[in-house]
Amino acid sequence: MNINMTLVLQMVVFGLFWWFSKKYVWVPIMQALNERKKGIADSLSAAERAKTDQEDAQKNADKVITEAKDQAADIVAKAEKRGSTVVEEAKDSAKVEGDRILTAAQAEVDQQANRARESLRGEVAALAAAGASKILGKEIDAKSHAKLIDELVGEIKAG
Repeated sequence: MNINMTLVLQMVVFGLFWWFSKKYVWVPIMQALNERKKGIADSLSAAERAKTDQEDAQKNADKVITEAKDQAADIVAKAEKRGSTVVEEAKDSAKVEGDRILTAAQAEVDQQANRARESLRGEVAALAAAGASKILGKEIDAKSHAKLIDELVGEIKAG
């Protein structure tokens, strides 16, 4: 074979190989690479968006936590204030009730003292009448004697 013919034939085969590679091999490889490049770019973009979203969510969560802490502190302060108000109301109520009980007890003591005085007055009148009747040797009317003793007590109180 002739060397020129071999070179021409090799150039034709090379041209066919180049055309075949360009049409059926190179284009699909380039498309696959471009799709892969686009997929990687989309993934990186999505990762950036996710990172930004995560940072925003963290900021929002921090804000919500801060607001919740503020609300909790406010609730605790209101509860403490209400508790002290309830304690003060209970103290006031207990003082009023204690004063009422003391007044009632004082009134009861005064009533019992008056009853005891009246009882003693009656007994003193009876004893005085009995003593006077023994001394005089005769019976004195208890009603008139009680009247005399009441007058005597009235004079003593007035004097």
